[in-house]
Amino acid sequence: MTRRGVLAALFATLPLVTLTGCPSGGGEKTGGDAPAVATGGGGGGKKLVIAWAKWDPADNLQKLTADFTKETGIAVEVNQIPWSDFETKINAAWTGKSDAFDMVVGDSQWLGNAATGGHYVDLTEWTADAANFPKADNEEAAIKNYGEYDGKLYAIPCMADAVGFAYRKDLFEDQKNKDAFKAKYKRDLGVPTTWDEFQQVAEFFTKDGKFGCALFYSKEVDAATMGFDQVLWSFGGAYAKDGKATGAINSPEAVKALEFYVGLKKFCPPGAETFYFNECNTAFQEGTVAMTENWFAFMPALVDKTKNKFADQTGYFVVPKGPAGQFVSLGGQGLSLSSYSKNTDDAKKFMAWFSKEETQKKWVALGGLTANKKVSATDEFKKANPYNETFAKSVPFLKDFDNSPKYTQLLQACQDEYFAAASGAKTAKAALDEIAKKHDEVLSAK
Repeated sequence: MTRRGVLAALFATLPLVTLTGCPSGGGEKTGGDAPAVATGGGGGGKKLVIAWAKWDPADNLQKLTADFTKETGIAVEVNQIPWSDFETKINAAWTGKSDAFDMVVGDSQWLGNAATGGHYVDLTEWTADAANFPKADNEEAAIKNYGEYDGKLYAIPCMADAVGFAYRKDLFEDQKNKDAFKAKYKRDLGVPTTWDEFQQVAEFFTKDGKFGCALFYSKEVDAATMGFDQVLWSFGGAYAKDGKATGAINSPEAVKALEFYVGLKKFCPPGAETFYFNECNTAFQEGTVAMTENWFAFMPALVDKTKNKFADQTGYFVVPKGPAGQFVSLGGQGLSLSSYSKNTDDAKKFMAWFSKEETQKKWVALGGLTANKKVSATDEFKKANPYNETFAKSVPFLKDFDNSPKYTQLLQACQDEYFAAASGAKTAKAALDEIAKKHDEVLSAK
């Protein structure tokens, strides 16, 4: 299962809370293989099939397609496959060059495999026409990270997501805290905009059995990597330079970044080396921490007053910047056209329709997150959820870990070594040296 697949599978068990009052989805859907679509060679098909995993956003996409059918007469089915089988079934369809689906909403890390294997249609020229895809209206970082591989575009943004932070406004606005903070740090207490400020705020609120923050350190899935990446990049570190990991991921800048990130753990609750999205939300909901990191897709749990007694006192902010810039770890998925579809013209019609501003507004009303700048600037989007405006501010800084065909091996090395550093088993330098060694072995292997 993919990294975001695991997240989404777990997210699917949580209630979807939006201020629009949209339903969170129904019961079990039929899994298994997608049904065959009508053939017709390059268009004219009466039905399109979109392969996606089984979760609430796929339900919402299905609802959205009703408008496309009214406009065009072309039926659309969002064939939902259980997350546990999703990647396996897509790979099987690719191997058999199956025309069972026309489009797929796939994770960004699939791009390398899909592009080099010829499974996704190259959309570079098609998206260059604004009538097909309003590229200027979409955040450049989202276009690049959801769809680009080796300089070509293979997907358009679909379900966007990113890492962000929530904080306790009541603690930040308490006059005693403000006075004490200013006396200690010689500046006003406020939402941190830099990692140095974040460290000070986290340190300040770590007292009396409470802690400043909850961060991603777990060895599970991609937790430690997604939490650390945005610090790595903001300190000037990188995974590779000129095709080599050695000298890049274990550079002085990278070592300093990991030492800093591991150092923040002392401002987290005991056992923080096991924290990911669920533990971070729980620590915040229980009042244990003043700030928590999480994916925006999991922030509905912080809006839900039955789960978070501090919901009315919860604010949100963008991942802080470092000495070398500002970066935000990317989540979410893009929409791609299958190379084996026999309904390519109709599929492109759908992709163009989905990308329209008016369609994206409807997508947002159903609970989706958009990369369209015009839509995210509207009051409707900003008011749909209390964290939406912060999400929109985060999108320009999105950056993904990797989407090469060797993604899984690269990620596993990072997870093992970042966890080793976070748990105290290795120094930051030793952990990064090992990642450099493993990554060079993976990258050089044929």
